[in-house]
Amino acid sequence: MKKLIKAVSVLAAVFMLAGCAKTEKAKAPATRTIIDHTGAEVVVPAEIKRVVIGSILPLPSVYCMYMGSTERLVGMHPSSMAAAKNSYLATVFPEVVKIDSSFVQNGAVNVEELLKLKPDVVFYAAGNDEERQVYENAGIPAIAFSTTRKEWHCIDTYADWIDLLSQIFADDSKTARAKEIIDYGYAVEKKIKDRVANLSEDQKPNVMILFNYDDSAMTAAGHHFFSKYWIETPGGKNVVDAKGQMKINMEQVYKWNPDMIFITNFSPRLAEDLLNNAVEGVDWSLVKAVQDGKVYKFPLGMYRWFPPASDTPLVLEWLATKIQPELFADIDMDKEITEYYKRFYGVDLTPKDLQAIYNPVRAASGK
Repeated sequence: MKKLIKAVSVLAAVFMLAGCAKTEKAKAPATRTIIDHTGAEVVVPAEIKRVVIGSILPLPSVYCMYMGSTERLVGMHPSSMAAAKNSYLATVFPEVVKIDSSFVQNGAVNVEELLKLKPDVVFYAAGNDEERQVYENAGIPAIAFSTTRKEWHCIDTYADWIDLLSQIFADDSKTARAKEIIDYGYAVEKKIKDRVANLSEDQKPNVMILFNYDDSAMTAAGHHFFSKYWIETPGGKNVVDAKGQMKINMEQVYKWNPDMIFITNFSPRLAEDLLNNAVEGVDWSLVKAVQDGKVYKFPLGMYRWFPPASDTPLVLEWLATKIQPELFADIDMDKEITEYYKRFYGVDLTPKDLQAIYNPVRAASGK
């Protein structure tokens, strides 16, 4: 009898524990609340299965870096896709080119096409209130990623995006990876800042970044923009005395007469267009940067090397080797890029791959 009572008691305890487990499972939250970069509280599903990335154009590269794949990504902006198809992102993650981009038409979100993707959440650029309103009206949780809340500080912004992704997906298996990515960026920045700390103003070259330059317009990147960080951090001076982008002409370029010119991948122009004075109707041969052969096209790795993206630490190193070549003569960019890609993307770059990164095609501008 005692054995029977004991057996019944054990059995009852097992059923009680099972019941508790079912209760706990039933109580598992169906949603979580995320604080995005606007300070808004966004309620998202506890398990996010389908993600669309809208107007925050560089984010797909950071997303793939954090996730280690395109997992759950079902939609991305056409401009991001143009960069992806002409970048190394499509080589490492070939499935990225199959992701839908039809939900943006003529520069605006088409709600009907977006709803077909059945997104659990959409990521967009903070400050794009019109886009946010579209998602809100459609009843889709939308999380804002900011490019400006850290005052255009590229390493801080890159770290912010990784941190927000960590909060959104709450994946403990990726926490250490996220920290490693963030720490690496700050270590590179410290190395650069330490070396240029004692430079005098006379030792800093005058630099101009052409943000967009095509047959219709020429714009330069001013102080209240990523250009401030990219030029000043590695020891240069920005000649463009304006906020954000400034529409310019050749007379203005002659007036500034920069020592160096960098062209972004938002522009279809290449460095050789200026160096060979091949742009019809203008004379670049009068500009010091052209005369000295110091015109450079930003490389294109996982994304365009100008806004924060997954290659951000490499951008800072590359600019340092150009702006202050003597201070950073020990940095071998072939080695830096190769090791970074192995460490964070798990790929072995070939010399041909490196040349493709250094020499982006015109089509990468998306124009």
